Amino acid sequence: MKLFEKTISEETIYTGRIIRVHVDDVELENGKTAKREVVEHPGGVSVAVLTEGNQLIFVRQFRYPYHKVLLELPAGKLEPGEDPFEAMKREQMEETGTKGENYISLGEVYPTGGYCGEIIRLWACRAVGEQAELRLDEDEFLSTELIPLEKAVEMVCSNEIPDAKTQIGVMKTAYLVKKGLL
Repeated sequence: MKLFEKTISEETIYTGRIIRVHVDDVELENGKTAKREVVEHPGGVSVAVLTEGNQLIFVRQFRYPYHKVLLELPAGKLEPGEDPFEAMKREQMEETGTKGENYISLGEVYPTGGYCGEIIRLWACRAVGEQAELRLDEDEFLSTELIPLEKAVEMVCSNEIPDAKTQIGVMKTAYLVKKGLL
């Protein structure tokens, strides 16, 4: 098996401020054709910010697609051409008012590979210095909350935190702390 699909044609259906949607005709490895609906997204970043007392800094934010407030690690989308590491530090400062040290990459997450090309890059760090005032975007409203790392792991396991990037960030951060790496 080749496990590959060749793009024959692509038709843009929608181009918005953040996403582009297209429908592609593809040739399957058996020679037949199929349609693929794709949402292109510039990608995102997220960071698990750990305090000296092993508390994670979370944000609570209304998420329109779910029509509810979610508890998440700080995150944001990449701007065109923006370096992901610098974007993550920017989002950390904007949403938590903190700077970090000892940044460790937690890798990449492909949140919805069946139809969306978004890639979220994750990091963990230790917060340093005093917390500054939040610098949120004009259309961004959120609150911050400190949760002990052990409690956050319990919340992930009990599905109190359903957000995928946050689940992965919490669990990988807990692993690094347990191994003495963070």
